[in-house]
Amino acid sequence: MIISNTSINTTCDESEILNQVIDFDNKNILELGCGAAKITRKIAESGKDRRITATEVDKIQHQKNLKIDDLPNVQFVFAGSQSLPFDDNSFDVILLFKSLHHVPLELMQDAMKEISRVLKPAGVAYISEPVFSGDFNEILRLFHDEEKVRKAAFDVIVETVEKGQLKLIKQIFFNTPRNYPSFSEFEELIINVTHSDHKLSPKLTQEVKGKFMQHMTEKGVFFETPIRVDLLTK
Repeated sequence: MIISNTSINTTCDESEILNQVIDFDNKNILELGCGAAKITRKIAESGKDRRITATEVDKIQHQKNLKIDDLPNVQFVFAGSQSLPFDDNSFDVILLFKSLHHVPLELMQDAMKEISRVLKPAGVAYISEPVFSGDFNEILRLFHDEEKVRKAAFDVIVETVEKGQLKLIKQIFFNTPRNYPSFSEFEELIINVTHSDHKLSPKLTQEVKGKFMQHMTEKGVFFETPIRVDLLTK
């Protein structure tokens, strides 16, 4: 297994990769760390007989998710990946979209054990993680350096495979596009997210803004963020 790939030649929305490798129809699906449930909605509203349980550990976001009333096949649950309130062998598919590295370092091993526990035999775990490289990460590291936690997330996946708790099907690398029309939108979506407590001084805010504005075009700022998918089975 490798943590990064320097020769990525695919740029696309993650949903394209997801639909290429996962068959969601007639499946019991668990999404860990669903955030604002945007991907949850895409999966729930297409196909047939898709039963989704979507967890979130951010209380503010979870309360917002509970107000969603037009996804009858989705159940929102407040839970952390390290302690899942589900029976053994409950899910055909488990999804983590850029969320494993948000699990506290000391709990990542527990999270992977829980994933293995609740995944059905021959089920599939799809774990995507951002690769720490590129212009976007050079801006992010000014106020939130995730290099250590992303490396830890990769290491715990490798350990899980080496111990035989889960088996690697394959790794997939691709770039996903990001577009921010303005710095204020970058602030709202990245700096002011409720699951993290980023407190930037006025000086640091100006430094981040200056680095961000170096990439500004007439249509906003565009980044290509490298993503790694570890596709696992039990």
